[in-house]
Amino acid sequence: MDPLNTPVRLHGRATWLLGQASNQGHRLIGERMQATGVPSRSYYPLLAALADSGATSQADLGRRIGLDRSDVTAAVTDLEGRGCLERAPDPADRRRNLVRITEDGLRFLGALDAELDAAQEELLAPLSESERKTLIAMLGRLVDHHTGLRISGTEER
Repeated sequence: MDPLNTPVRLHGRATWLLGQASNQGHRLIGERMQATGVPSRSYYPLLAALADSGATSQADLGRRIGLDRSDVTAAVTDLEGRGCLERAPDPADRRRNLVRITEDGLRFLGALDAELDAAQEELLAPLSESERKTLIAMLGRLVDHHTGLRISGTEER
């Protein structure tokens, strides 16, 4: 759907507006990731999950970030080639590999954090700091309500 020729009755619909904002956010993040040589937006959540949780199996990693097993394997293989990740047999089960982020991977994640911050800044440019905080709090409440996920930084109830 062409957002410039959308029926007027959609303009006041939260679902349509959230979708349009999401599309723009994905576009901005995709552009930033490609500019840093990252072929997929999935690299960021993969690295972030490993930075948060430490070594984990590829299967658990895929489930955690919602990626198909083959996509996880391809991303891990590429990131391992870049020196960002290491794979090693799981001492508890030699049939599976554990993946861990390296120091280079943490530095790369920091560079991706900066790109994501820039994309966020561009997306939220028309909003004041107060409006940004309010928007993030309200979106966090929506996500929490529909998923049960507690988003840090949202208002206390």
